[in-house]
Amino acid sequence: MSVFAGLVEHLADLVQPLFHASAAAAAIVLFTALVRLLVHPLSRAAARGQRARAALQPRIAELRKKHGKDQQALQKAVLELHAEEKVSPLSGCLPGLLQLPAFFLLYHLFSHSTIGGHDNGLLSHELLGAPLGGRWADVLGGGAFGSAELVYLSLFALVAVVATFNFRRTKRMGTGTGMGTGTPAGTGAAVVSEGEQQVPGLGAVAKVAPYMSYFTLVTVAVVPLAAALYVVTSAAWSAVERAVLYR
Repeated sequence: MSVFAGLVEHLADLVQPLFHASAAAAAIVLFTALVRLLVHPLSRAAARGQRARAALQPRIAELRKKHGKDQQALQKAVLELHAEEKVSPLSGCLPGLLQLPAFFLLYHLFSHSTIGGHDNGLLSHELLGAPLGGRWADVLGGGAFGSAELVYLSLFALVAVVATFNFRRTKRMGTGTGMGTGTPAGTGAAVVSEGEQQVPGLGAVAKVAPYMSYFTLVTVAVVPLAAALYVVTSAAWSAVERAVLYR
């Protein structure tokens, strides 16, 4: 934690001439962008996997005709087909899972008053009057509307825009699964084909996946503002990235 705190403070020092009192918040956004750049090759691989899975649909349709109403036989045949073609129906989850450690590091970093036996100086940083270690509930208890409330309203509005974009896109392409923006990593939703819904577990996830992006609103409301910035930045990045990779 001490090493990670030092990294955030170093990034804040780098951008301080540009962002002044909001330098730590800008450092978190920059840190999020660096994390997303690191996992971008995996996102590209997930997009290639999606195209490969889409190419299997004619063969899956044949399997469906062959096995009829025998769902167990169909599921087994679909799994064997994926294994034979070396295509994983869960490959789209990997980029999101690898981002979870960064989210939890930020969460814990801004949830503790001390780090390594010393006072946590990062808790003194703010974004337009909203403490980076504070939560939405803390702001609500402040009484009159101010800049801190405006920060959270802006984050909620951005999440709503991104979630609506993901919802419409997922509905247009079909149902979806994977790490939605409702997860801490906020990676968007990978499309699940009709055939892949025969894989045990994916069918149920596919039904709720179009709505998962809206769960980010809950995440932003309950975690420290620093972690909320990570989630919202990652969600916005995912929306743009997937629009490009899955066009």
